[in-house]
Amino acid sequence: MTLKIAVDADSGVAPFEQLRARISELVRSGALPVGYRLPTVRGLAEDLGLAPNTVAKAYRALESDGVVETRGRHGTFVAATGGAAEREVALAASAYAERARRLGLSRDEAHAAVDDALRVAYGI
Repeated sequence: MTLKIAVDADSGVAPFEQLRARISELVRSGALPVGYRLPTVRGLAEDLGLAPNTVAKAYRALESDGVVETRGRHGTFVAATGGAAEREVALAASAYAERARRLGLSRDEAHAAVDDALRVAYGI
């Protein structure tokens, strides 16, 4: 299986974020199965014409999100705990909802704030 990723240098989205988002999307869709070994940082950087630090930053973000796990010198693999990201988001959403309620925001106001934040985060 070959990792098919393109990074758009003219995009307003940072290359590491494009890479992080694309790998995350491939994992969520099942195109990259649990246990799949990702290319080395240097190898992927070379393939994509990116600096190794850019790829390393994306891999660190993916690991922090629970999407991949690094096994030392053995490499970086798609994590078996794919539900970790969903659990973390659910906890954050719950904390946000409680905070918005305590601040006196209506449900519609809280929802609008989330929509605005998502538009910014996803560059929509």
